[in-house]
Amino acid sequence: QLQLVESGGGTVHPGGSLRLSCSASGFTLDTYAVGWFRQAPGREREGVACINTRGDSSMYGDSVKGRFTVSRGGATNTVYLQMNSLKPEDTAIYYCAAGGSFFCYEDLYTYWGQGTQVTVSS
Repeated sequence: QLQLVESGGGTVHPGGSLRLSCSASGFTLDTYAVGWFRQAPGREREGVACINTRGDSSMYGDSVKGRFTVSRGGATNTVYLQMNSLKPEDTAIYYCAAGGSFFCYEDLYTYWGQGTQVTVSS
């Protein structure tokens, strides 16, 4: 069974950091582009960061550029999202997805995890 599982979410103060993990089972994650998306209450889901199969190209949403970094874990079959300088507006459910292109459009992604909650609050 093909499955993606996110972990690492939680509550953090503004300016803090979190690292999210996206682990795959049933398939090899490095044969797919991987994207991180998020959805805040009352808002549409948006692309946060996406990485290609080789891990040498990535794209970021404008609101997270310079603060978030997406990377591959190699043999661990995991993709990470390092989030620094977190802001209250980063509060959302974060999803990882696997697909055929590393452009951050959700229609390009086939497999989705269940999401992990990130809350940034003082």
